[in-house]
Amino acid sequence: MMTQNNRPSFLLEEKLTYKLRGIFIKVNKEYGHLFKESVYQKLCKEGFLNQGIKFTSQQKIPLYSKSNQVIGFYIPDFIIEGKIIIEIKAQNQISDTHVNQLIRYLKMTKYKIGLLVNFGTPMVQIIRKVYTKH
Repeated sequence: MMTQNNRPSFLLEEKLTYKLRGIFIKVNKEYGHLFKESVYQKLCKEGFLNQGIKFTSQQKIPLYSKSNQVIGFYIPDFIIEGKIIIEIKAQNQISDTHVNQLIRYLKMTKYKIGLLVNFGTPMVQIIRKVYTKH
């Protein structure tokens, strides 16, 4: 894929991630930062549906050990088009614990991209993490 300046783009799922960011920014602009996570999850669902983005919510996915054994399960807020894990937060800040948790989930599942989205601050915070050593 090439960018507008004819430089190669190496971001995984760049267009889809861009579209998702637009939804999160719109939700933040329209509803602010004072609601619970469950409210933002519902607003994001509405945004995904309006944009024709396929998703599952609260889907139970297995966590694998290095020996490929199922050692537990993880239930992300959303899985977008079978490619991107999304975790929604409504905290006054994103902690290292939240980020590290997302990275661990990427390492222990088949997914390569994770977005940690925090609506708990005046400007939505979106952290994108990629893990490709599967």
